[in-house]
Amino acid sequence: MREQSSATTTSPIAVATPGPERPGFGALQAALGVVAFSLTFPATAWGLEGFGPWSLVAVRSVLAAVIAGGCLLALRVPLPARRHWAGLAVVGAGVVLGFPLLTTLALETSTTAHAAVVVGLLPLTTALFSALRVGTRPSRTFWIAALAGAAAVLAFTVQQSGGALTTADLYLFAALLVCAAGYTEGGRLARVMPGWQVIGWALVLCLPLTVPVAAFALAREPVQLTAHSVTGLLWVAAGSQFAGLVVWYRGMAAIGIPKASQLQLAQPLLTLVWSVLLLGEHLTVAAPLTAAAVLVCIAVTQRSRG
Repeated sequence: MREQSSATTTSPIAVATPGPERPGFGALQAALGVVAFSLTFPATAWGLEGFGPWSLVAVRSVLAAVIAGGCLLALRVPLPARRHWAGLAVVGAGVVLGFPLLTTLALETSTTAHAAVVVGLLPLTTALFSALRVGTRPSRTFWIAALAGAAAVLAFTVQQSGGALTTADLYLFAALLVCAAGYTEGGRLARVMPGWQVIGWALVLCLPLTVPVAAFALAREPVQLTAHSVTGLLWVAAGSQFAGLVVWYRGMAAIGIPKASQLQLAQPLLTLVWSVLLLGEHLTVAAPLTAAAVLVCIAVTQRSRG
């Protein structure tokens, strides 16, 4: 593979700058990303039944990088321009390494409901990072709806976990910051290259670190291959780490980072539904009320103009 330049291309399909997409289709892609992400915590809980936290995170990243690298090689995608590598490093540090590791460590002692607190705050944090990084200026209505939605989700998820702050919260809040930075940088890069290439190159960029960590962790952490652990690993690798991020970054490029991030207000509630169905956790009657409030906030943010 050679470095991509503005003068030459190897394949028009592989390297063409993504053109403008209809906002409705962009919102649909971002929403599909949210659905994929909503399964991450339950799948991680399944994966932890058979893998240690370091093994699970490192192996999922290696598997996702193999998928992404295979696609990049098959389509003969040239290397990104050097000016994009710093941004790809931020994406890798945030969404390939930081968020998966920190949330996996948190889920060792926290329920998926409690971990959903970080997802409830992520849209607002991403919008803040976006304003600082790419100069977006959402409207006042947008911010009011975003804050209201974040408050509703946060109140619900904290109530679900009993309102107690644990040591796992340190991991969760750190994960919130690094993921928002990775989302913002990935959304910016997805404006100049296809979204799947953004996450693909970020995954490949992390291979020199994830491969030795995976080998080291697998040799020291116990491994028990079960239907749950293998299914959880495969989902967080292929679904959350690659496919979900592909449609997510494409959606952000089409409708803008702040508006796409607000779709994630629904993610904690979806995660709680999967937690009931897949993990047997119990849901309170507050869930439908919070869901209605979140849907209203999403509708307002999607219709507002920054």
